Amino acid sequence: MPVKRAVILKIFMHKAILLLKKIPKGKVATYKELARVCRTSPRAIGRIMASNPDPVHYPCYKVVGFDGRLCGYSGKGGLATKEKLLKKDGIDVKNGKVGKQYFFTFSQ
Repeated sequence: MPVKRAVILKIFMHKAILLLKKIPKGKVATYKELARVCRTSPRAIGRIMASNPDPVHYPCYKVVGFDGRLCGYSGKGGLATKEKLLKKDGIDVKNGKVGKQYFFTFSQ
């Protein structure tokens, strides 16, 4: 049974990481939105993003808090790097937050 659970967890993590590629340039997704699609909790999504094996190809910097707040970036440079990458993507960041006009919703 533990092996089966490990396989399911790996598939689940892979799905969450792949969703990052679907967030268009100039948009962000919330932990809550990713959790909705993956049918899990925002906290679980946060743990998955923290363990992202390839942040260059899977842009976890595009994931923000439910209110647009920048949070939870464990990449080199922390939140300052996250803000820089978002701005490079054309996203306006003010006072550590992204406006709701930048939020992306995955289709059902």
